[in-house]
Amino acid sequence: MDAALSLFWNMSLFWTRIIAKLFKKNNPDWTLNLELNPRRTSGTDLESRHMSHSDTTTPLIVQQDAVRNALPELDVRRALTEMFRALHSDHAVQPPQSLTLFPANAGDFITYLGAIADAKVFGAKMSPYIVTGAKPIITAWTALMSMETGQPLMWCDAGLLTVERTAGATALAVEHLAAPGARRLAIVGAGAVAQAHLRHIAPLRPWDSIQVFSPRLHGSTAQRAAVIALDPRVSVSATLEDCVREADVVALCTSSGTPVLAEGMLTKPALITSISTNVANAHEIPPAWLREMDVYCDYRRTTPASAGEMKLAADLHGWSAQTVVADLPELVGGNADRPSYQRHAFFRSIGLGLEDVAIAYELYRYLTTRHPVAK
Repeated sequence: MDAALSLFWNMSLFWTRIIAKLFKKNNPDWTLNLELNPRRTSGTDLESRHMSHSDTTTPLIVQQDAVRNALPELDVRRALTEMFRALHSDHAVQPPQSLTLFPANAGDFITYLGAIADAKVFGAKMSPYIVTGAKPIITAWTALMSMETGQPLMWCDAGLLTVERTAGATALAVEHLAAPGARRLAIVGAGAVAQAHLRHIAPLRPWDSIQVFSPRLHGSTAQRAAVIALDPRVSVSATLEDCVREADVVALCTSSGTPVLAEGMLTKPALITSISTNVANAHEIPPAWLREMDVYCDYRRTTPASAGEMKLAADLHGWSAQTVVADLPELVGGNADRPSYQRHAFFRSIGLGLEDVAIAYELYRYLTTRHPVAK
């Protein structure tokens, strides 16, 4: 019976379309809608969706040089603050990162996703790690799309933007977590990420001292000069111990996969910030320290399952992610406890797709409203 009805229905549609074409030939303004249910079906493959077709748009394609020229004009602090406030109020969505392996052990790529309702944009940053016969190839590009039209807005090199959003997220944490009377800042590292951290954190407190340490500074006069030129308060420390001694805030900006700090280096309770690197289970502090710290992170729903020291602390030292005091959405939202500084505070970021989408949108706004030529 069902087969007969299906055959009847299909034949009816066939002849209806034939008649409609003949009728429309003599009546150009006449239309016939044969779609009984215009809503999207429940399937997730493209064949099961009723795809919308709108006027095609040409997205901006922004190469690294154009990004570099725009960076001084981007308000990273505002963009990230608005994004984390949206995440706190459920006006943004942050899915977990996804890792996709290339066939034949040729590498992998990580996808960082996010959607921001207030900005009406969504997007993804894709960062491949491509195995070669020598140094691996690592790049990052972000696709930004409109939540209103479904059309692409921009495709941009995300290398420099990733550095800025990483430093910007740390700076946002320092803004909310550093003691009001903090006066001594220590930066461990001297590469692009460390220099970005210095630029973003320096304006947040009236620092009396900014100490920077990296072994490479002792062998590179040019890099040493570049770091010192960032702020007149900067001094290059001879040793790591000298750098962090008496520090109120210690920003760890290294690519180390093992602890940078050790027992006895910190002489008073401080805020320690740490970022991610490509090394598996990378951690810049001893995982055992977490049980004796006030722990914060960029996003409590994703960070504890990815951050190396948090995973190791949970597996080996009885630490629980439930003890995370607050994350950046809660801090920006204004309903989080601040550190007591009876003990060290620790802020850990792994980098969020929403940060990539937010800073890409900030770039897009700048290029389209204040500097319309982006090619």
